[in-house]
Amino acid sequence: PVPPQVPYQPSSPRQVANALALLRGRAGKTVDLGSGDGRLVLEAHRQGLRPALGYELNPWLLCLANYRAWKAGYHGKVSFLKKDLWKVNLSDCHNVIVFLAPSVKPPLATKLLAELPDDARVVAGRFPFPSWTPSSTLGQGLEQVWAYDMKEVRREAQ
Repeated sequence: PVPPQVPYQPSSPRQVANALALLRGRAGKTVDLGSGDGRLVLEAHRQGLRPALGYELNPWLLCLANYRAWKAGYHGKVSFLKKDLWKVNLSDCHNVIVFLAPSVKPPLATKLLAELPDDARVVAGRFPFPSWTPSSTLGQGLEQVWAYDMKEVRREAQ
């Protein structure tokens, strides 16, 4: 699909806390699709989710994310890659964070269903996946986040 433009809107501290709370106790590779300034990736690493990496196309935000990682002492411990989320293979990801616009969610749902393993969890912020039923949710209004367990999403889709 043609990648829609998604405006940068930094996550609030509460959105970050809620997203990471829905990943607490999980293991495996954690990625943030459209990682912006890196705050979700840095917090994921801080909470023990490793490896933690972000995919971002905006070069200025990549610079900012790398600076923030360096400042936090995480240089070389987290990664921010300039890659198009539509072109990366997510088959080895167990935790996926998605704070993207509603227009991106339907085509992204198709990609995630095709690529993620059954034990993967997707956490969406700001906007839920319209055709999926969340396994859990946390927060209210703009602070709300939704968690989707791929095994359940696939079972429901059948």
